[in-house]
Amino acid sequence: MDKNISFTLKVWRQNGPKAKGYFDSFEMKDIPGDTSFLEMLDILNEQLIEDNKEPFVFDHDCREGICGMCSLYINGHPHGPATGATTCQLYMRRFKDGDVITVEPWRSAAFPVIKDCMVDRGAFDKIIQAGGYTSVRTGQPQDANAILIPKENADEAMDCASCIGCAACVAACKNGSAMLFVSSKVSQLALLPQGRPEAAKRAKSMVMRMEELGFGNCTNTRACEAECPKNETIANIARLNREFIVAKLND
Repeated sequence: MDKNISFTLKVWRQNGPKAKGYFDSFEMKDIPGDTSFLEMLDILNEQLIEDNKEPFVFDHDCREGICGMCSLYINGHPHGPATGATTCQLYMRRFKDGDVITVEPWRSAAFPVIKDCMVDRGAFDKIIQAGGYTSVRTGQPQDANAILIPKENADEAMDCASCIGCAACVAACKNGSAMLFVSSKVSQLALLPQGRPEAAKRAKSMVMRMEELGFGNCTNTRACEAECPKNETIANIARLNREFIVAKLND
């Protein structure tokens, strides 16, 4: 049975993108080890509301490791110390009694702070709008086996598609690069025949949009790969580079 722990919680407070932020500290007492990190923040907010204080703002939705909304930078790690997991999948048993736990937002010029640890990740939506899709005719769908795809290609495309767009890669990168996200979204289509007709246009458009939005360059530190909750690989970045170079040569 998980033991209860007490710890100091330091959370980032900021009223908007132009406001000056600061850390606010709270003493959390007797939190069960099987409490999820977001549930612990719920407990904090219940206490703040009871004391007529402003609750701490953080992003969340599914709480099942699917949506990627729980974007918190915890003790120097996107989503916290657990590997291959989002913040909502992190449990307090990972911490020790007496710890100091520091919670910050994703820090990137492309993700302005809305309030506290909630940031605007609309930049990712704009990158997808630039080319992260295929153009197909609507109407009666084809049979499932009408286009034969090698299993290894289908498996790899599915692995790339598992990227949830949480932006942990950007938060982990010293340059604030979005290359792991963009390359995963390019790769999931580039590996399939349905994605090949627009491959060149897609690679150029998405990379150019990424640069316009203020993301940094990739310098292959692999921090993104190490922190990705879905274990996306930088092999996708190599594939994106190839797609982009071929597209530029064929201009």
